[in-house]
Amino acid sequence: MTITTEVDPPAAIYVIAAHPHWRDSRVNRCLLAAARSVGSVDVNDLYGSYPDYLVDVQAERARVARAQLLVLVHPIHWYTMPPLQKLWLDDVLGYGWAYGEGGTALQGKDCWLVATTGGPEASYHPQSYNRYFFDAFLPPYEQTAALCGMRFLPPMILHGARGASEAEVSAHVDAFTQRLASYPDWPEMDEIEACPTCIVPPRDRPADAAPPTTRKVA
Repeated sequence: MTITTEVDPPAAIYVIAAHPHWRDSRVNRCLLAAARSVGSVDVNDLYGSYPDYLVDVQAERARVARAQLLVLVHPIHWYTMPPLQKLWLDDVLGYGWAYGEGGTALQGKDCWLVATTGGPEASYHPQSYNRYFFDAFLPPYEQTAALCGMRFLPPMILHGARGASEAEVSAHVDAFTQRLASYPDWPEMDEIEACPTCIVPPRDRPADAAPPTTRKVA
């Protein structure tokens, strides 16, 4: 008699990678390749998928809905994400779907930022040219996750990507790969605080608000 033990399938992961110039990338290109090598991970190169900047909202929402972990992979451009990554957020995470009244599609999911900076870590200091510690640039990411009911996991940042040694890049990519393969069984996961509750009162949105697929400038 053969006894079979059911094994839970690995948690679905959606890696959303954005780099305007992949050929010039030292690190993010390796992270993209590494993500594609891990089973059960859905990977989207935004600049490859949407060179015309016309994001397929319904297709993206279907991919997000299947995932438990959303991973944002990109270089830091002007202290934030590349433009197509921001457009993806604008179009896909609409009111009534991702947040606000009836917007529960992302509640209970995890969000993880994996980013690189051109400047070294020491440059993100009050006494250096970037003037702030790097954590000062994270609140927009954290609050986007919180507003959508997602838990924001500790970011994985490689500073000074342009000058990093091959050994440093390799170690960073290996750590990223291991994290994807082992999610959600990370040692520190139980210590990460739950997502704060962010309720948007219906009165804060006009009754005739534009639908999520329509861009409207206030």
